[in-house]
Amino acid sequence: MALVISSLVVACNSREPIRLGFIGGLSGRVADLGIGGRDGALLAIELRNASGGVGGRLLALIAEDDQQDADIARQAVSKLIDNKVVATIGPMTSAMAAATVPLANRAQLLMLSPTVTTTDLAGIDDHFLRVIDSTTEYAHKSANYHFSVQGSRRITVAYDLRNQAYTESWLKDYRKGFEAAGGALVEVVPFSSSDDANFSVLAQRLLQPRPDGVLILANSVDTAMLAQQVRKRDAVVHINACEWSATERLIELGGKAVEGVVIAQFIDRENQQASYMTFRKAYLARFKREPGFAGLLAFDATNVVLDGLAAQASGQTLKQAILARREFSGAQSRVRFDAYGDAIRDTYLTTVRHGAFVRLH
Repeated sequence: MALVISSLVVACNSREPIRLGFIGGLSGRVADLGIGGRDGALLAIELRNASGGVGGRLLALIAEDDQQDADIARQAVSKLIDNKVVATIGPMTSAMAAATVPLANRAQLLMLSPTVTTTDLAGIDDHFLRVIDSTTEYAHKSANYHFSVQGSRRITVAYDLRNQAYTESWLKDYRKGFEAAGGALVEVVPFSSSDDANFSVLAQRLLQPRPDGVLILANSVDTAMLAQQVRKRDAVVHINACEWSATERLIELGGKAVEGVVIAQFIDRENQQASYMTFRKAYLARFKREPGFAGLLAFDATNVVLDGLAAQASGQTLKQAILARREFSGAQSRVRFDAYGDAIRDTYLTTVRHGAFVRLH
């Protein structure tokens, strides 16, 4: 467990801080997602502390590493419950949410995820909320682009079983949209993310049916490695991916192999509005790297919790306070909750061009 407390708590306020939890993969192959999320949450807390906290009390973040393992994730949530956090930011992946939401529900602990998109948790009146859409939006937008713009009719798919709640949800929505348009998924191959994964063999299998495009549903590390193996064997086949992979690490590791990859995602890195530029500048100054989508969405999710705490009336739960307000300002786009705590948010089609994510207009 990592206890992260702004120095302002010690220096400026003798009252016990309000504790918020964070849970995400802070080690292993999904660490870029988890660390970005943790740091986005920490920045939101530090900025709020600098302006006096919430109700005269400052804030502390307790971060737990779920290691992308269901048992460890449940233990981590239990620790956060024992530490009496008022809410938890995270988890960062759908598989970890599926494992931990029942525990949060039993404890009546608000769990607000920056990045979980599985449809399995949609439309349920529980203690799980999120600041983005379910997989349906991203998968259908991707399917339409692959069919209508790229001209793909035959697609092969690789999807990671280590985040099955997400990848199978994404695949189901994609298949529905792509087949409705007239396309076909000619090969669908599951694999398990690990150091032992054989991406050479996987690439051969994906290319064997001679598809128009290859779709990879995996984290940034595995997507980059598989894309490299595909490109070694085929220089022209379309390679596409999902929003989970769209961290800066994808480009760092994938290099030329991920040039031209198309991804529907929830961040416009070219955005010039003042709120986003202020956030990005603060994040770069604090952590010396780009926030990416994980940092941005965790920053927004944490601010939703903090605004909810500030608005919470006597006898009202934090969830009730958030859903009573429904709409919150994000650093880049507004967060609009429905009655179940599922969010509607702007999405963007992007491609990798000259080593950067560029929005497709």
